[in-house]
Amino acid sequence: MKLPFRGTLAVLYLLCSSSGFGRQQDAGGSPARMSEETAACVECHKSITPGIVEDWLTSRHARVTPSLASSKAELERRVSSTDIPASLREIGVGCYECHSRNANDHKDNFDHFGYQINVIVSPRDCSTCHALEAMQYSESKKAHALGNLRQNPIYHLLLETITGMKVVDGQNVSRRPASENTKLETCYACHGTHVDALGLRTVSTSVGEIEVPDLTNWPNQGVGRRNPDGSYGACTACHPRHSFSIEIARKPYTCAQCHLEPDVPAWEVYRESKHGNIMLSKQHDQNWDAVPWKVGKDFRTPSCATCHNSLVTNADGEVIVSRSHDFGARLWVRIFGLIYSHPQPKSGATSIIKNKDGLPLPTTFSGVQASEYLIDKEEQQRRQMEMKKVCQSCHSTSWSERHFVKLAQTIAEVDSMVIASTKLMLDGWKRKLANNANPFDEALEQKWVRQWLLYANSIRYGSAMGGPDYATFKNGWYELTRNLEEMRDYLRR
Repeated sequence: MKLPFRGTLAVLYLLCSSSGFGRQQDAGGSPARMSEETAACVECHKSITPGIVEDWLTSRHARVTPSLASSKAELERRVSSTDIPASLREIGVGCYECHSRNANDHKDNFDHFGYQINVIVSPRDCSTCHALEAMQYSESKKAHALGNLRQNPIYHLLLETITGMKVVDGQNVSRRPASENTKLETCYACHGTHVDALGLRTVSTSVGEIEVPDLTNWPNQGVGRRNPDGSYGACTACHPRHSFSIEIARKPYTCAQCHLEPDVPAWEVYRESKHGNIMLSKQHDQNWDAVPWKVGKDFRTPSCATCHNSLVTNADGEVIVSRSHDFGARLWVRIFGLIYSHPQPKSGATSIIKNKDGLPLPTTFSGVQASEYLIDKEEQQRRQMEMKKVCQSCHSTSWSERHFVKLAQTIAEVDSMVIASTKLMLDGWKRKLANNANPFDEALEQKWVRQWLLYANSIRYGSAMGGPDYATFKNGWYELTRNLEEMRDYLRR
């Protein structure tokens, strides 16, 4: 089926007059020209999916050409590629420019009214203009989140145990594997899924029946998604379709999609912290879109992005920390670990780690670290200094230094409590009070898991980010201590 508007340019003028489209931000009023292909997409989709079109019309992609973006001063630049194709440089970044990239690599490519279109826009496609960002992200734990979950037998067993369906028939309780839908709505929603194309299927639409790719495990925008072109990750996990807003990516609500209590309580801890209090009170006074992002001028309190990955400068434009899309680049210790805290891994692909006992864990049960897979002390110190630079852009040296000292002491104390619970668990396995074939499914084992997966993490996050109740009563020391005593009582029976 062919649509009559292919090649029409009238839509460009229609959109310019009715939507305000065509004015480039910071471009002296010069119009951003739409390609003929994107104009055809917009003319149809403004009726079929108007929300998508209107969202895109608000985006910088729609208003700024790659040529103009590349001409900005280095610190103001939002593109990193130096070899953007000539065919893209002088037009707005529209539907076709993103959904037609690298068509030969995309198993989800199909003929859509005479155009070859990919359903999914992958990090590899985004790298056409954002090469450095895509490269940094590809090396992160986020990009490897699906593999780290699936390819680590222990993590995968934990996933299967958590999502395993319980079938109750009278007093009989048994387990069965969770449905794919259950998995898609749980761990894989954040970690990502493996999206593949199984050919075409026919769907009914407002313009008639059309054939589209039959995609597995779709929809999904998890951070470690495996895309049909073989790339890892989803830029849209943080920069949502189709505005790709840096404002949204910088606000903590985006991180709160996945970093939630009880296991990763970063959002709740931040929300109750002094930083979160100020941000929630004054967020409308902050300039969330500025590049570079000037501390004290564009913002007065940090969000997640400020500390973990944004380019931050002082009021004079001097760099405090550089931008990175590897969100672990400023982290020296991994406070969310299985089973203890430990130095950050060298590679984002943590499933390659093996400890001295041959298990795919960064430490042994006794706490001995798999050092060959973890960053060394020099790298830990370098990363900690990067984080301190962020802190010291607002706080005094003594304030910052004492914060990091307290955090290190808290982590050590929490790890000692986790080791105590692990010793109890080892005793329980030895005495056949639980079966270690699956270390996650019996009552004593589940208490042990709560010790390091929930309560220890809550205290570490509470200490790191200034959320005192999460270090105390809300899944903090109170629960950590109570849980340890209950494990002891269980073993005394």
